[in-house]
Amino acid sequence: MTITTIVRDKSTRPPDWPRCRSVPDVKRPTIADIAREAGVSKGAVSYALNGQPGVSAATRERILAIAERAGYRASTAARALAGAPAKVVGLALQRPASTLGVEPFFMELISGLEAELSQHSYALLLQMVPDDRADAETEIYRQWWNERRVDGVLLCDVRVDDPRVAAVHRMGLPAVVIGPPSVGGPLPSIWSDDAVSVTEAVEHLAALGHRRLARVAGIRELAHTRSRTEAFAAACARRGLAPPETVWTDYSGSDGARATHTLLTAATPPTAIIYDNDIMAVAGLSAAQNLGRAVPAEVSIVAWDDSPVCPLLHPPLTALSRDIGAYGTHAARMLLSAVAGEPVADVHDEPAHLTVRGSTAAILRP
Repeated sequence: MTITTIVRDKSTRPPDWPRCRSVPDVKRPTIADIAREAGVSKGAVSYALNGQPGVSAATRERILAIAERAGYRASTAARALAGAPAKVVGLALQRPASTLGVEPFFMELISGLEAELSQHSYALLLQMVPDDRADAETEIYRQWWNERRVDGVLLCDVRVDDPRVAAVHRMGLPAVVIGPPSVGGPLPSIWSDDAVSVTEAVEHLAALGHRRLARVAGIRELAHTRSRTEAFAAACARRGLAPPETVWTDYSGSDGARATHTLLTAATPPTAIIYDNDIMAVAGLSAAQNLGRAVPAEVSIVAWDDSPVCPLLHPPLTALSRDIGAYGTHAARMLLSAVAGEPVADVHDEPAHLTVRGSTAAILRP
């Protein structure tokens, strides 16, 4: 059998019209082909390929060997109709696609997820959700689950009273929340205690003599942002520092620079600033230098989540460091257990700890 390309009559086609030839149609092996060679029914082949009971171990091994040799690959739709797992987990992020290109956190998280998923022949389905409707991400999860395109999902950027949690639970879709248990509800959560990290940063700055601290925070509605904000205020109060100021941003470098300019041009500017990600800290360092403020002599800077860029700057950035790749690996391991129907408990992962570099020091003028 061949696939033939229809070509116009020579008298009507342009002189430069490309010549087309018949292309052989390479026949893909089917379940029937495998059944014929193995001497079994098509049902037995389906049981063997989908890991279902109904065939002996020897027969299963023989069928799988024939399928491998023939290069048989079942379509996703066919596997879904047969009730076989999709071998895919989903991650939807309601952020601009450009976020992945500038924020190392997500790249390291995805790297950790892939490291674990690949060990179990699972793939990661990633989709950015530019729509800012509250239910836009939930609709994607519902579509994936109804079409059996995924076996489970991860929920990131969890908000306070996040409607996705209850919606995913109602669907019966296996899921793991990357966020504190306080917002995970009935779903298992993996989290790190941001209060520990905030306190460590505040204690370091207070020990250097800083009394006016500020924070350039991320998206206000996120649960982990709220946790950091509360911990920041509490740590400053315990140390008897001036009431801290927090500026909210979208995590971008431009917002980080804008917030830094606002803070440092105020009547009583802070002498130290903690940033919610490394990108904003880098932008803040540049903004401070453009204003003629010496770092760290006049203002100290701390970045949340260390990255390869932080130690390369002048001065190198003091940062809160953690193994984000391991965080992703642990989250993937939890989700695969949930997909398998196993009970999954919340996991309290290692919090970020301070790596002191040249961007923090005692100030010249307290």
